Order: sequence, then C-alpha cells, then structure tokens
Amino acid sequence: MAPKRQSSLLPQLKRPRQAPAPRPADITASPGLLKEEKEQQEAIEHIDEVQNEIDRLNEQASEEILKVEQKYNKLRQPFFQKRSELIAKIPNFWVTTFVNHPQVSALLGEEDEEALHYLTRVEVTEFEDIKSGYRIDFYFDENPYFENKVLSKEFHLNESGDPSSKSTEIKWKSGKDLTKRSSQTQNKASRKRQHEEPESFFTWFTDHSDAGADELGEVIKDDIWPNPLQYYLVPDMDDEEGEGEEDDDDDEEEEGLEDIDEEGDEDEGEEDEDDDEGEEGEDDEGEDD
Repeated sequence: MAPKRQSSLLPQLKRPRQAPAPRPADITASPGLLKEEKEQQEAIEHIDEVQNEIDRLNEQASEEILKVEQKYNKLRQPFFQKRSELIAKIPNFWVTTFVNHPQVSALLGEEDEEALHYLTRVEVTEFEDIKSGYRIDFYFDENPYFENKVLSKEFHLNESGDPSSKSTEIKWKSGKDLTKRSSQTQNKASRKRQHEEPESFFTWFTDHSDAGADELGEVIKDDIWPNPLQYYLVPDMDDEEGEGEEDDDDDEEEEGLEDIDEEGDEDEGEEDEDDDEGEEGEDDEGEDD
C-alpha cells in the first residue's frame, strides 16, 4: 500500500536561515569613521548649547519689547482720544470704514449696514500688561434695533495661556433681532438653493467658540484701529469704473476725430493730384499748338 501523501495545506518546516558571515569592515569600524562620528556628535552638542543661548536672548528681547510696548501704549492714548473726537464730526465714518475693509465687508449683510449707520465710536483698549488681552467697545446712538448704548467684547489670556472671551448681551427690540433673521434667511436660501447671505455681523458678539483665533477681533485691533482713516478714504470702485468709462469714451472720440482728419487730408491730397494732372494736360495741349 502506498504511503499517504502529506497535505499541502499543512505548514511546511523551514530551515533556519543563517546570517551571512561578517566582512572584516563590519567587525571593526575604521579609526577614521569613529573619529568623524565623534566630531559630528560634539558639533551637535555645541549647536544645542548655542541654540539655548539664542532662546535665552529671544526671551529677554520679548520682555524688553513688551516693556517698550507698554510704555508707548500709554503715550498713544491721548492721541487716540483726540482722534475719536475728530472722527465724531464725520457722519457714518465707522460704517464706511467697515464697508471699505475687504474682510469686514464680507461679514456684513444689508441690515447690518443699516444698523451700523448708528455706530458713532469704536475704541480698542489693550489691558495694562498687553499680553493678557484687550477689549473692543462699540458706541451707538438711539436706534430701532437694540436698547444698548455700548456693545463690548473682551478677549482674555489666562496664566496657563488658554484664551477666552466674553461680550455684552444684546437687548434686541421686538422683531429686530438680526441674528435670528440671518439664520431664517439662510434656511430659506438653502431650501431654494439660492445665494446665502453671510451671518449677521452681530452674531460675533455671541460667538465664543474659538477666542484664540477670533479673526474679526484681530482685524479690528491690529489693522483697522491703528489707522481707520486709510479705509475710510478708500475710493468708491463704482466712481472709478465710471471715470474709466468716461476716459474710454473720450479716447474713442479723439480717435474718431483723428480718423476724420486723416481722411480729410487724404481727400485734399487726391484733389491736389487731380489739379496737377489737369495743369500738365493743358501745358501739353499748348505745346502741340
């Protein structure tokens, strides 16, 4: 009887693989290679020591810069106050500034702009030590939207470095809550697949989800507040386009006049040639006679 054949599904025993015999170079590293590695390690250690000194100086510089910034922040306050007094003489200064700012204008709906026409003053106050946070105050005249005379939002950085924010609760008048209107408009628009209006500017006062990355607060503090006049004076793009169209029309009219003048000159030149040919013909007849 023939012996049974072993199933191919059973695991097959494998011979242990032997490591290749080491070459002489692997057994003992060359003295030159060891020296090179030692020099590299020493260089890394020295770089780390130097980097520690650089970091120490950077920390010292940050402390010195903070002291200077605190000093000049106090010196700037009287000028900020004087500027606010002068801005108060210009109607709609702040709403115009916000509308002209590319990032802020993207957050404004039509009703937000209407409400911001009652905005008379904006103030940014950095806390005394500067690094712990700041506050933005918006002052409003009597308006049909809310009861508050001042809306504020504060940003804090605690000792552990965690950011937080808090703001004034807006006391909306009956049926005038722009944040609710914004959400209703967005729901309708999404159902109809139409263009969605941006969230109301005033939802910013209730949004404390990411105080450490509050883009609007940082834009107002670091970009608008240092020099709001530059955005107030941004030229109206519609006016610029209108002027450009007028210039184009003037250029076309001038080109048309030039073409007419050139055609007139060409006609005169042809008439002169005809006259010259006529005179030459008369001279030839006289000579024949």
